Amino acid sequence: MKTGEHGRQNQPLGPAAWEQVRLPDILAPGLDIVFVGYNPGRWSARQGHHFAGPGNHFWALLAEAGITPQRLTPADDAALLRYGLGVTNIVARPSPGSGDLSYDELLQGGALLVEKLKPLKPRIVCLLGKDVYRGYAGLPKTRAVSWGAAESARIPGCVDFTAPNPSPRSTIPRAQRLEIMRQLQALRRDRCGFREE
Repeated sequence: MKTGEHGRQNQPLGPAAWEQVRLPDILAPGLDIVFVGYNPGRWSARQGHHFAGPGNHFWALLAEAGITPQRLTPADDAALLRYGLGVTNIVARPSPGSGDLSYDELLQGGALLVEKLKPLKPRIVCLLGKDVYRGYAGLPKTRAVSWGAAESARIPGCVDFTAPNPSPRSTIPRAQRLEIMRQLQALRRDRCGFREE
């Protein structure tokens, strides 16, 4: 493992190089659900796959909630499309954590993301974190947000759904995160019908 610019191990790229790393969006027209994270962590950027950080609950929650028929791994992220699912981030640049993002970045990323998703017409956009939803919806940072389906959506014909971030650092109990993902799957069945895998 190379040493980064600041002499720390396990960081093969310096800060300027990290700004250039991007994960590919996994998107297609007409998806049942598009999951939107904050931004790639450095581990995910290094691996080249979404939600690849050690201990991230994303892949386990999808399987346990019945959103995917089996547990996938970060290396399987492109396979989400075959299940009618996609994934992207509100901010493209990686960072050590979501706390490194400014709220202006979330608002700017949200506006860009709406334009990116409009022509793809997903049925549900699942925002993984209350600040992700606020940024996507163009709301003030102090606006109260509830988990679940929002009353209005940024894209006509789509439902915006807010779920807790799957990071292991989240303070939301795992059982609550799973219950919210099960609510998402129930909404998906209501809107999209049963998907035969």
